[in-house]
Amino acid sequence: MKMYVFSLAAGLLVGVVYSLLSVRSPAPPLVALLGLLGILVGEQIIPIGKHLLAGTAMSAACDKTHAVSHIFGRLPGRHTEQQTEESKQA
Repeated sequence: MKMYVFSLAAGLLVGVVYSLLSVRSPAPPLVALLGLLGILVGEQIIPIGKHLLAGTAMSAACDKTHAVSHIFGRLPGRHTEQQTEESKQA
């Protein structure tokens, strides 16, 4: 959760600096966010596509390539589940 708070704080700090310098942000916020989403999803197309061509189901392909965790990062509460699974496997 700290990562999200730090990210928001960094964004706010940059916004304040932009305002003090009377500079507009490089892209409208929605356009910038959609562009970043496109980059994240685009990075996953080839690995998932390889699994799909091999006959793997979509959900299994996403699991094998860790696509969801790559796009969304470590979601709050999910890291404790992953840590307990990893400790059981060890």
